[in-house]
Amino acid sequence: MKLLILAFFAIFLSARAAERPNILWIISEDMSPHFGCYGETAITTPNVDRLAAEGTRFANAHVTAPICSISRSALITGMYQTSIGAHHHRSGRGTVKIRLPEDVTPVPRLFQEAGYWTCNGDWPGKGKGIAKTDYNFEWDPGLYDANDWAGRPPGKPFFAQIQLHGGKVRDGANAAKVFTEKLGRLTDPETLTLPPYYPATPALRADWALTLDACRLVDQQIGEIRSRLEGEGILDQTVVFFITDHGVSHARGKQYLYAEGTRIPCVVRGPGIPSGRVREDLVEHIDLAATSLALAGIAKPPGMQSRDVFARDYPPREAIFAARDRADETVDHLRSVRTADWLYIRNFLPKRPHLQPNNYKDHKPCSIALRQARAEGLLTPLQESLFAPERPAEELYDTRVDPWEIKNLAADPAFAKVLTEMRGRLEDWMERTADQGRQPEPEAQYDSDMAVYLGQSRKNGLRPEIEANIALMKRWAVEGK
Repeated sequence: MKLLILAFFAIFLSARAAERPNILWIISEDMSPHFGCYGETAITTPNVDRLAAEGTRFANAHVTAPICSISRSALITGMYQTSIGAHHHRSGRGTVKIRLPEDVTPVPRLFQEAGYWTCNGDWPGKGKGIAKTDYNFEWDPGLYDANDWAGRPPGKPFFAQIQLHGGKVRDGANAAKVFTEKLGRLTDPETLTLPPYYPATPALRADWALTLDACRLVDQQIGEIRSRLEGEGILDQTVVFFITDHGVSHARGKQYLYAEGTRIPCVVRGPGIPSGRVREDLVEHIDLAATSLALAGIAKPPGMQSRDVFARDYPPREAIFAARDRADETVDHLRSVRTADWLYIRNFLPKRPHLQPNNYKDHKPCSIALRQARAEGLLTPLQESLFAPERPAEELYDTRVDPWEIKNLAADPAFAKVLTEMRGRLEDWMERTADQGRQPEPEAQYDSDMAVYLGQSRKNGLRPEIEANIALMKRWAVEGK
């Protein structure tokens, strides 16, 4: 009798597991929402568009941090990176470690504890190991059972991540060759219109065209992933999320709190997801955590800051928040709050330039082209402002009439009331969420991570440049700049 009961119980659990949907996160790097369903007309993206038509598209999704390791640390915990001490890029990599608070559990572990198979791989899945994690805290590699769901036991649902190189392909030396081989042709730079804060020089047009080609390649890959799910007969048993880890890597994108840096595509398709729906409310990328858990019938931990955006009693966010702190060797401290109509940015180090020295960004083709355009006197006053030696302490933009976020209204008395309100929202959030960035990064932490970074830089011969940048950061700190 006992064996019969155990057998029945095992069958019952197996049946319940089969009823639970698979959860798949497709995450592309360095990419803004340049897809047809988001209004992009210079290229076609049929696979992302189809995903959106069959599911729900979030028109106003933003990351809480416009840098990969910070964004990913927040996403995988469903927590603001500033609340868990993961707000500095590539931190905790040296002798000084960062550990999560005891009450914070990474999402893959929660899925494992609920009986899910967890995996994290690249596409088309050639890698043998776990794909990009980039978490700024100590974590157990056992969070992931494998890099693919193919090896899971029969009937076991999976929580999977597929990492796409996305916008990073654009910066490779062979980018044009790769895109031509994969896509058949390149996007014509002469057909493109650039944002007004970038000069439309041939070099920058060419770079923008590669940016769009990266989106086309991601779209193709999403079509391939869909074909695999269909071929395995599990497409309609799988909730597919498509996002990017932050916006395009450019002078106002990656690393910065304007929409170009924080706004991302967010499309969800699968069982239980409304089809053909467009959501205009503000959501944060960390909301994938609670939403995915809810779809799988897993309780959200009490302290998790993520929200289930499909919950029947879901209250739309009145405001969303983002933060930028140290990026590699470059020290910075920015915070922002965004509502449906306004964007407020606080620059806590206003005496530093917007384009601070940063080895990673300074060697990008777009940065080189931008500096060349400046040297040739081709910049408008707006474009020249990117190179201003200092920044305003506060920025306020009316995003209804100024979608490019270029007219700073913070000093205009006519908007004093809005400024006060937005400043108060941000200060309240920083206090309420225990923002650990309110204090400078300890020098021991900085030195520990820079030792690792300098060790890696020996391979590309850039160590002297990085050492000079580190010395500059320390000098500016002493000067109170």
